[in-house]
Amino acid sequence: MTRLSKSFFVTQREAPAEAVAISHKLLLRGGFIRPLGGTAGLYTYGPLMWRVLTKIERIVREELDKIDAQEMLLPQLHPAEIWQESGRWSVYLAEGLMFTLKDSAAEGAREFGLGPTHEEAVCDFVRGNLTTYRQLPFTLYQIQTKFRNERRPRFGLMRGREFIMKDAYSFHATDESLKKTYGAMYQVYSNIFSRSGLNFRPVEADSGAIGGSGSHEFMALAEIGEDTILYCDAINYAANLEKARSLPPQAVPVAHPGPLAKVATPGLKTVQEQARLLDIDVTQIVKNILYVALKAGTEFPVLVSIRGDRQVNETKLKNFLDALDVRLATDAQVLDFTGVTPGFLGPDAPFTLKTAQHITDPSAAALPYFSTGCNEQGYHWINARWGTEPGTLPLGAVVDVDTAQAGDRCHLKPDAVLESARGIELGHIFQLGTKYSRPMGVTFADEAGAAQPVIMGCYGIGVSRLPAALIEQSHDADGMIWPLAIAPYQVHLVLTNIKDHAQLQVADKLYQKLQDAGIEVLLDDRDERAGVKFKDADLIGLPYRLTLGRDLKEGIVEVRERKTGTTEKVAVEQVIEHFTRLVQTGHST
Repeated sequence: MTRLSKSFFVTQREAPAEAVAISHKLLLRGGFIRPLGGTAGLYTYGPLMWRVLTKIERIVREELDKIDAQEMLLPQLHPAEIWQESGRWSVYLAEGLMFTLKDSAAEGAREFGLGPTHEEAVCDFVRGNLTTYRQLPFTLYQIQTKFRNERRPRFGLMRGREFIMKDAYSFHATDESLKKTYGAMYQVYSNIFSRSGLNFRPVEADSGAIGGSGSHEFMALAEIGEDTILYCDAINYAANLEKARSLPPQAVPVAHPGPLAKVATPGLKTVQEQARLLDIDVTQIVKNILYVALKAGTEFPVLVSIRGDRQVNETKLKNFLDALDVRLATDAQVLDFTGVTPGFLGPDAPFTLKTAQHITDPSAAALPYFSTGCNEQGYHWINARWGTEPGTLPLGAVVDVDTAQAGDRCHLKPDAVLESARGIELGHIFQLGTKYSRPMGVTFADEAGAAQPVIMGCYGIGVSRLPAALIEQSHDADGMIWPLAIAPYQVHLVLTNIKDHAQLQVADKLYQKLQDAGIEVLLDDRDERAGVKFKDADLIGLPYRLTLGRDLKEGIVEVRERKTGTTEKVAVEQVIEHFTRLVQTGHST
């Protein structure tokens, strides 16, 4: 039961200047969240926000129960040793993603981390209890606070240092079993986001620091989104920018190719300058970019050849190399590794290290003739060709490392083009395989009695991010617009004049009868002007406002739908039936 006259309820007319995202502004103004000690990325969830979060958690639990997932709770404080087993301790520390601490009272000052994710922790739990294939498959999940040392926490609940997450982990004897659960979880996620009232899109995604083979992200479409989605509706294809594939626009063919020739190109710094000087199209140029990759504690150079109008997707490059990191070589490193002045590298750069690799993107590999560097300062080749015979250039390993972009041709349907949208990541599902089970010794005995590493999947949802994403999609100039499924309350009962005895009596009766009918109602019985109450009602955005005003003398109240702004007059004796029908049909969702 909630009467605002007896509640801690404070709203603000203006949001703090540092709030940029609409969701951040409205959640602050409505009193749903407050920063802890003024610290970015740390928020207290007020009573209204907590009601929203518990409703989302209930939806999550109901959908996971349908596929027999089991809820559990893992520790938030993780000993460094389990992360060292998987090999991720050094990775997370190098990238500054984990909050760490030491037990100074213990011998040797034992190290710990606050869990940003729980693959290692769940593996430690399972390996002590899993013995035989007969126990497989099963799925464990938890809803818990996570911690990540975000360098730039921003947009309120979109990117924080502490947040609520649902993470699930499935365990299997075979790849086929994993794929079956992965498909079931894909449907579970679709159900969760649909029930929550979100406009979302599943997209192919890069697995990032979590790892594994295949993964999908579920994106809420919104302009404030930090992720770019590329999609082709003609073939129902969608992927995030890091993962997306495409066919670039057709290159302009070389009109009259002649023999391979070296031409002077003094002082050139860009492919655009090269194209103008040589009077060719930029698509007829192959640029050669040197990267330094880090793998297993060793650095080595990687030369990438790509068409002049395209950009290297460093995530694709890192994944192909299975490297911890890749970064552009400095001018000094280019000279050190090749002896060539930066800007004039050719596909046949003379590397000083045998570990050097050469990769050619298909956009460049498809060119029959092209201009490119010739490893000599102030000169480039024209009419170059790929090959192994004298007068040709080495192709290298052909690998897709191109950054797809809107306007490119769809690789699955070349007569269609990719479009783009911005998205907020709501959830991410992964096929992990044995990435964690193998190094951590999570095994089971197969039918022949032989020990095998268990095959895993993992599945995450940003529970506390979901309401912010919803608000980005569902708001107007006056405030938030909550769908019935996750609104903190379904009905906002506004008493316009608390000094009117008749209004007080009817408000109390309706308040009790609505609750008895299972309808969640917030009663604004504060000693405030009606205009203030209406503004607050629009700001916090409950699906329906029930107003007791002047028409009450005729036994009539006003019902206003927040989403559409439509109003209707309803007799007092029909109010319960009216709202029961609205709530049951989910009209406001």
